[in-house]
Order: sequence, then C-alpha cells, then structure tokens
Amino acid sequence: MYLKKWLLATSFILIIISCKEPQKNYATFSGNITNKNSDSLLIRSNERPFYKVIKVNEDGSFKDTLKVEPGVYNLFDGEEYTNLFLKNGHDIHLALDTKNFDESITYTGEGAQHSNFIAQKYVLQSELFDLDKLKNLNATELETELSNIKQELKTFYTSDKTIDSSLIALAVNEIDPLIQQFRNYLGQAIDLKTQFPKGSKSPTFEDYENYNGSKTSLSELKGKYVYIDVWATWCGPCKVEIPSLKSLEKEYGGKNIQFVSISIDDNMSHNSWEDAKESWRNMIQEKELRGIQLLAPKGGQSDFVQDYKISGIPRFILIDPNGNIVDADAPRPSDPNLVALFNELNI
Repeated sequence: MYLKKWLLATSFILIIISCKEPQKNYATFSGNITNKNSDSLLIRSNERPFYKVIKVNEDGSFKDTLKVEPGVYNLFDGEEYTNLFLKNGHDIHLALDTKNFDESITYTGEGAQHSNFIAQKYVLQSELFDLDKLKNLNATELETELSNIKQELKTFYTSDKTIDSSLIALAVNEIDPLIQQFRNYLGQAIDLKTQFPKGSKSPTFEDYENYNGSKTSLSELKGKYVYIDVWATWCGPCKVEIPSLKSLEKEYGGKNIQFVSISIDDNMSHNSWEDAKESWRNMIQEKELRGIQLLAPKGGQSDFVQDYKISGIPRFILIDPNGNIVDADAPRPSDPNLVALFNELNI
C-alpha cells in the first residue's frame, strides 16, 4: 500500500518535471509604438557582433525572437536611440510613445525590470543634469550640486537588488566620468559669464557672406536685439533646434529683434570651401531657413567664433540694441527660458 502511494507520488513529480518548459534559448521582444517613426526597429550591440531588424506593423505593434548573449543592446527606431537589457529566456514587451520618447518607455514581462532600470536611469540623469539650472550656478555652488547628484545617482543605482549585477556595476562605474564630463562643460559655461559679463561690449564680425548675396556686419544690426545661432550643416544638435528657431522667428517677426544664423562650415568639415558653401546653401533652401543667414569666412577659426571662445555648437548669443552682451551663452530656441528672457527684456 505504502509502496503504491510512493510510486504514485513519484510518478506525479516526474509528470510535473516533464511538463515544465525547458529554458528558452532565445529572448522574445514585442511591443506597441505610438506615433512610430519608421516601419522597423534596429537592435544592435557595441560589445558583440549582433544586428537585427524587426518589422513594425502599421498599428505600431511588433514581435520577434532574438538569440542573444546577456547584456545591453541598442534600439534605434529611425529617429532616436535607447538601450535595453536582453537575455535568452526573457519575454519583454515595450510600450513607447515617440512624442515623449525617453519618459514614455515602459517594459513589462519576464526580465522587464532590467530594461526598466536602464530607461529610468536615463530619465533620472536628464532630470538631475538640468543644464539651464546648473549653468546659472557659481563654481562653488556647482561642486555642491554635482556632489548631491553623485549621491542621488548612486542611491538609485544600488537600491534594487533584483537588477542584474552587471548593470548595477556599469551604472556605478559611469558616475564619476559622467560627473567630470558635466563639470568640464559647465565650468566652461561659468567661465563664459565671467569673461563676457552682461553689459560688456560684444565681439563683432565684419562682411560675412550673406545667403542673399550681400555682405553683413554686426554693426549694421544696431538698434535691435540680435539673437545669434552659431551652427553647421553637419551638427545634429544644431538641426534639432531648427524647428524651434523657425517658430521664434515667426512669433517675433516685426518686433525689436533680429535672428542671425552663422554657419561655421568650412574646408575642414568638407572637401573644399566650395563644397562647404554648397552644403550651407542647400540646407538653407531645403529647410526653408529664415532670418539672416551668414557663412563665417574661416569657419571655426573666424575671429567672431574665436573671440567668443566657441568650442562647441550650437551656441546661442544675445546682444542688445547698443551692441552689448546680454548673454554670451543664451538659452536655446527650444528652451522656455529664452521666451522668458525675451519677455523680461520687453522684446
């Protein structure tokens, strides 16, 4: 009797074990994208040879399987990038609205917590490294704020012990280099305010080539505020600001302000000066750029660029009607603080 019960119990256990699904040797990745940017997604890795295109349906849905080594993979939707964590056996689902790309990313399913950790990390970094806020601090205040940011990042990275240990280690190891990168950048911004104080005389440019065929000098624009965009056709962040700049030009048309764009395209970034000019003229026409469109005669080596110590673009400068500096590192067109500044100046 006891032997029979033991055999039945043993048989039941064996049935349960045999019915249990074996570990999958692939990851399943599915999702729904609102306002999709393209008809496909690209998954690739910087650390290993992996490259796969996933079809996105008309309604924004997609699903595919991927045989992967455990690790971080890059996802590109045709316009923007993000990273996620993939491992064989995972079954994760992505919800994304491209109109609010990073902030809308949410993963669900088996293994989703690791990719959610990455998505939340990027959002937290974006919130903490508020450039417009940090640029207004002095050197001592900046160091205090960077120290606080470092501690907040470390606390977040190490608070959830269910996250893959390699992801936590990677995030923690990134903190100091990231802090130093922002320290260097923001230190330059703070130095600019010291070197170019509000109310001081602005450096000038003379006889820069105008898209309309004439020559333009800064002195000709006196009597109005001048908002200058220093950019180049090859500069991705510069092009991101174009729609906002065009909206501002339309909104402030006829008011006491001139919008000037100075391209630093040159023979160092193109095959020749003629190629640089052609790229500059083509983009103005293609993007229907407005305002005063100028080409710096020596690109990044032009006097105006050097005098303003411009080492990275885009760079925005606001000058008052008397030719004096309002802000040598003004807010970008997409930054609401720029309109607030215009309002403060009664433009």
